[in-house]
Amino acid sequence: MGMMQEFREFAVKGNAIDLAVGVVIGAAFGKIVNSIVNDMLMPIVGVLTGGIDFKGRFYALDGEKYETLEKALAAKAPVLGYGNLIQSILEFVIVAFAIFMMVRTINRMRVEPVKK
Repeated sequence: MGMMQEFREFAVKGNAIDLAVGVVIGAAFGKIVNSIVNDMLMPIVGVLTGGIDFKGRFYALDGEKYETLEKALAAKAPVLGYGNLIQSILEFVIVAFAIFMMVRTINRMRVEPVKK
C-alpha cells in the first residue's frame, strides 16, 4: 500500500474526523469560557476581594514601583504577572469542571449491554 493510499485511509477514518471536530469545538468552547471568566466571574471575585483586579496584579523584579502592569512593561521592567496566572488557573478549573460534567452526563446516558 502506497503512502498516499495509507494517508487517505487515515484522513477519512472516523477518529481523524472526530479529532478535527473536537479541536474546532474546543476552540469555540474556550472562547465561551474566557468570556464567562473575564466578564462574569472575575468581577464577582473582584467584589468579594475588595475590588482587586487580578489581571493587573504583578510584582516588579527591579524593585521599582509602577502604577500599572502596562507602565511596568512599557518601562521594560522584569515583572512577575501573577494575576494572569490566577486568571488562567480559574479558567482551567472551569474548563476541567465543564468537561467532567459533560463526560459524566454522556456516561450516564450510555446504555449498558445486557449480560446473559
